[in-house]
Amino acid sequence: MILDFVTWTANPNLYSGFITVRWYGLMFAIGFLIGYEIVYRMFKHEGMPEKWLAPLFFYVVIATVVGARLGHVFFYDWSYYSQHPADIFKVWEGGLASHGGTLGIIIAIFIYSWHVTKKSALWTLDRLCVPIGLVGALIRIGNLMNHEIYGAVTSQPWGFKFISNINQWMHGAEPVFTQPSHPTQIYEALCYVLVFAVCMYMYWRCNSQERQGLLLGVFLIGIFGSRFFVEFVKNVQEPWEIGLRQSIGLDQGQLLSIPFVIAGVWLVVRALRRPRLSQDYPGQFSDAETKK
Repeated sequence: MILDFVTWTANPNLYSGFITVRWYGLMFAIGFLIGYEIVYRMFKHEGMPEKWLAPLFFYVVIATVVGARLGHVFFYDWSYYSQHPADIFKVWEGGLASHGGTLGIIIAIFIYSWHVTKKSALWTLDRLCVPIGLVGALIRIGNLMNHEIYGAVTSQPWGFKFISNINQWMHGAEPVFTQPSHPTQIYEALCYVLVFAVCMYMYWRCNSQERQGLLLGVFLIGIFGSRFFVEFVKNVQEPWEIGLRQSIGLDQGQLLSIPFVIAGVWLVVRALRRPRLSQDYPGQFSDAETKK
């Protein structure tokens, strides 16, 4: 059966009552919980101290939110926030940028490595990046439920008609639908799941963590490379990007992705040129007193 477009009427709220549970927040939370479990198994597999996990979770959650928020503020809407600095703290009103979140995590891991593991930050990032692809995919599903970050008009049968007045519709107004548009949230989510699967395979089947920087490099190329290409069919996030796209053919998201892809290529080349590090896998935490 050929699809005749998809009329998307999902409610961003999973539950509305004494408290409101939004799909976006739920996807965010599920991603972090699954990510914690994956890193838990990695640390146990390699015989690392279990006590390293809780601080890592704390650092990553805070860095993701703060970095993503500041990324949106400085990369996309500084003209507004420079005049309304108090609004920077209103995270609940929306406005998070994945590039900022990535930078925030990288900075946080350097601090974490200095204070907690005493290992190279690259050691932690090689392991942490594995589940982040899945987290990113779940967040994009949250964007889908929010009727946001979708693409340009398309004649393809899988185009989605999103509700453009989503906030008013949630308060009882009649829905105003967009023209059939590229569901770029789904495009990105599928790409991120693929990156997650590749990194999981490389870690568990190929022991790619023995080539320091290889997993992180593949992650950066996969995530931001796919982001770069999906942007060609995605609507710009801020009006000023229209002029940028008209002048150089790229938007802000693509420009911000390029340095990450270059860094990823450099890390992969560097890792493959260096000898593989032999490593033992005891399958249990090194600090027995903190075992579950």
